[in-house]
Order: sequence, then C-alpha cells, then structure tokens
Amino acid sequence: MGSVLDELGDYLGSANNRAQLWDALLEHLYLALLPLLLGVLAAVAAGWLGIRFRPARKALLVGANVLYTIPSLALFVVIPGIIGTKILNSVNVVLALTLYTAALLVRPVLDALDAVPSPVVAAATAMGYRPARRFLGVELPLAVPVLTAGVRVASVSNISLVSVGALIGIGGLGVLFTDGFQREYFAPIVVGIVLTLVLALVMDVLLVLLRRLLTPWQRPAPVTGGAA
Repeated sequence: MGSVLDELGDYLGSANNRAQLWDALLEHLYLALLPLLLGVLAAVAAGWLGIRFRPARKALLVGANVLYTIPSLALFVVIPGIIGTKILNSVNVVLALTLYTAALLVRPVLDALDAVPSPVVAAATAMGYRPARRFLGVELPLAVPVLTAGVRVASVSNISLVSVGALIGIGGLGVLFTDGFQREYFAPIVVGIVLTLVLALVMDVLLVLLRRLLTPWQRPAPVTGGAA
C-alpha cells in the first residue's frame, strides 16, 4: 500500500504529468459529451417518429437493440472504413458513441413520450397547437423527468466507453490505463480510474440539477408558517 501511495505522490508531483492529466481530462470530456448531445438529439427525433408512425416504432427498437450489441472496439475500427477517416481520427469515437447513445436512448425516449398524459396532448391540440409546436412546447418538456433518467445512464456509459478508444490510439483518460499497463506502473491507472469515477459522478449531479431546472413544476411547494 505504501509503495502505491509513493508512486501516486511521485506521479502527481510532476508538473508534466499534471499537464498531461489536464489535457487527457479535457479530451475525455469532449469525446464523451459531444456524442451525448448528438445522441440525445437523434433519439428525440427517432422518438418523435416512433410516436407519430407506429409501424416505425418496432423497427426503431429492434435496430437500436442490434446496434447496441456491437462491441465498441469493433465499431471504432469499422467506422473509418465506412466514412473514409483515418483510424486515429477522433471523429470515429464521436460517431460511434453517438450511435451508442442514440441506441440506448430510443426506448427511454419512447417511454417518456408515452408517459405524457393524453388529456394534456388533446388540450394542446384543442388550443391550436400544431404537431411540431405541441411536441416541442408540451410533450417534450413533460417527458423530461423520464427522459433524464435515460440520459444519466447514457452519460455514464459514454464516459466509460471513451476509455476503450485508447486501444486504437485515441486520447482521453484511457491513455493512462494503456500507459500504466505497458510500463507496469500503477499510478496512472489509479489516477485514471479515480478521475473517470469523479467525472461520471459530476456529470450525474449536473444532469439532476438540469432536470430540476427544466421541470420547475415538480419542485415541492414552500411550506408557509400557517401551513406548518
């Protein structure tokens, strides 16, 4: 135990190592958050299609399930051959994780939209809301609580899967694992694990706060002195 702590102290004591950690953390954030955003947009579009055209719903669910079973490393390697990018291009990881995020969120989005009370949708229609405006202004905001739960899972999944990209030379915190294994040096491995866990925890907390911000109607009413 003492030797591991000594290794950690020596590793973190180096200014060069700290600079590399910061760069790896920023790259990890970029590779995890951009696909999360793009995947959410794609899943919401697929959800809209699924609730408007029922025959497309089953096809979307089956396609999402099949896509999510493809190993991430295989997808990282196959995508360059499909879109013509270089194997070390970060676009490959972004595209792969976007597909995974969308596949993971298709069912939660459909469930969230199904959970919107039909009387509310009927009332919005009666008030003159056209389908697009009703979806963006009524259905989607009311689906946020259920949808956020799926996005929280997807964010943790993305933060974890980015590390796999290090096996094909893409940056992020995964390089700490490959570097540590190659040199049999445990300090970067431990630091990489801790930073990945902290990053996932921070993202989860931020998503919870975002959900509360977007759903003010779910906040508990303040208790007045008379009510007490």
